[in-house]
Amino acid sequence: MFKKILIANRGEIACRVIKTARAMGIQTVAIYSDADRNALHVRMADEAVHIGPPPASESYIVIDKVMEAIRQTGAEAVHPGYGFLSENAKFAEALEAAGVAFIGPPKGAIEAMGDKITSKKLAQEAGVSTVPGYMGLIEDAEDAVKISNEVGYPVMIKASAGGGGKGMRIAWNDDEAREGFQSSKNEAASSFGDDRIFIEKFVTQPRHIEIQVLCDSHGNGIYLGERECSIQRRNQKVIEEAPSPFLDEETRKAMGEQAVALAQAVDYTSAGTVEFIVDGDRNFYFLEMNTRLQVEHPVTELITGVDLVEQMIRVANGETLSMTQEDVKLNGWAMECRLYAEDPYRNFLPSIGRLTRYRPPEEVSVEGAIVRNDTGVYEGGEISMYYDPMIAKLCTWAPDRGAAIEGMRVALDSFEVEGIGHNLPFLSAVMDHPKFVSGDITTAFIAEEYPEGFEGAKLDEASLRRIAASCAAMHRVAEIRRTRISGRMDNHERKIGDDWNVALEGRSYDVTIAARRGGATVTFADGGSVEVVSDWTPGDHLARLDVDGTLLVLKVGKVSGGFRIRSRGADLKVHVRTPRQAELAQRMPEKQPPDTSKMLLCPMPGLIVKINVEVGDEVQEGQALCTVEAMKMENILRAERRAVVSAVNAGPGDSLAVDEVIMEFE
Repeated sequence: MFKKILIANRGEIACRVIKTARAMGIQTVAIYSDADRNALHVRMADEAVHIGPPPASESYIVIDKVMEAIRQTGAEAVHPGYGFLSENAKFAEALEAAGVAFIGPPKGAIEAMGDKITSKKLAQEAGVSTVPGYMGLIEDAEDAVKISNEVGYPVMIKASAGGGGKGMRIAWNDDEAREGFQSSKNEAASSFGDDRIFIEKFVTQPRHIEIQVLCDSHGNGIYLGERECSIQRRNQKVIEEAPSPFLDEETRKAMGEQAVALAQAVDYTSAGTVEFIVDGDRNFYFLEMNTRLQVEHPVTELITGVDLVEQMIRVANGETLSMTQEDVKLNGWAMECRLYAEDPYRNFLPSIGRLTRYRPPEEVSVEGAIVRNDTGVYEGGEISMYYDPMIAKLCTWAPDRGAAIEGMRVALDSFEVEGIGHNLPFLSAVMDHPKFVSGDITTAFIAEEYPEGFEGAKLDEASLRRIAASCAAMHRVAEIRRTRISGRMDNHERKIGDDWNVALEGRSYDVTIAARRGGATVTFADGGSVEVVSDWTPGDHLARLDVDGTLLVLKVGKVSGGFRIRSRGADLKVHVRTPRQAELAQRMPEKQPPDTSKMLLCPMPGLIVKINVEVGDEVQEGQALCTVEAMKMENILRAERRAVVSAVNAGPGDSLAVDEVIMEFE
């Protein structure tokens, strides 16, 4: 077995590989850029080598720099993780020439299947059903428009060397095809060093289901079930689960056998994933093969008990697979939510900054429940603008799908993140969405269910009453503590009343509290009552309460006269007042926000790539105003209505903070 491996990656996947290597008794080497000098993967590895400036194009994907790190440390093998050099045949070739094992497939398989155009051609030749499209090289934007019309709108414009949603656009007309081609080409060049683009038919209402394969160098190949990856935003997966709630055993077997046959046709070894589009009648079409470990691999590990990283290392070491297809059993259900550094209230635009608070839920593995969190960050660390915005993958396992979803709800409510925008509220909202709960999902789920973006979850009346009762009980505890340390006791506790008013979400509840040790009975004016039991202490950021026998987890912040409460995707200001205070509060005027309707504000920290207009130009609704790049993604900002440009305050190359004014309008 290898004594030392180098991980040619960063973030949570580098940490993930280090954990398995450590368990196998293998030493690890991390590589890092200037931006990652204090990163978690650097801290975890046995050794670390600096490889250059923050941009990946000057550090993580520079083969010569990675090879020099290998020579310096004497690493015998390299695990590429995903992204960066994981599907780069030249890197695999360089390792082979240096006598270093690549913990992944051979160069030929990467060339055959890692390239999206080549893989589609091979799949067609092998008789695999594929989505209609144009696999040749596309010269320019006008050529892209011509091809798109031949294929038929809508079309998917994709980077040949792409992955992770980078370099992908959906076009519904000629204008979008032109813009999408150029943006995809730019993103592909900056992310992968390869700007080739292809176009295929975009199948509406599809499910995205993928098969995990594992092959050794002795001719053995197996599949380890499927993953449902249909919850996607901007073509990037957000929530995955295994198995799929849609497949039957017959379809699973057919897809699995086809995936293995395709892998063996190109002499594939190691772990890999064959992705399919599946329609409502369970017809499936080959989409692409990812010749690497997938981001969502933990859900497969949770339902099979197979450590895929370990298997990759053993296969690279020349070992034979220790299991056959008959040995693979799917047990229970697993969910994965990707925690992204992006603001769901700003249309999921990237967010950067310092993690002032980062407290994941406790990882547990007990009978009937597992909570796992794969992460690459820590409290006090920085989220950089240079890399992918994913900072953690939260996973749960349970014997059935309903229990796995409920476990994820509690885990998400228990996950504390402060200092940056993040998508935890959105993930929580999806876990409660009726369509998701029923399994009635497609890749259009987010676009259809959140067409205007995410503005926070709306809780039902029963949930609001539970939160109101909990906050009333918590406020009473806080008031008792405050009086004890106020210096006004005179050896007596100041009388804390039993009658309170709780205001939240435009509702007002008059309640009476009958307190007892460890809990309280909260009675509403309409006669309904709620039993609240908790050991919450004022100042705690997380409250775990038993409300009428059901667990309720609240993230708790302080606001004047009450709490900021976050639960199940909702972000609430809850004011708890005496009856007299509530009466006076009704007479207070509301503060009006400033008028920014005549300004284009930068929606995320990023780099201005292009300004499309000049002072004096009249712009129309939907017209492109400028392009902002952040975290390897280009974002086109458009006019919301007809207006005349009165000022342009930024230009190409300028780095802007969130809400800086890019331009103004008359």
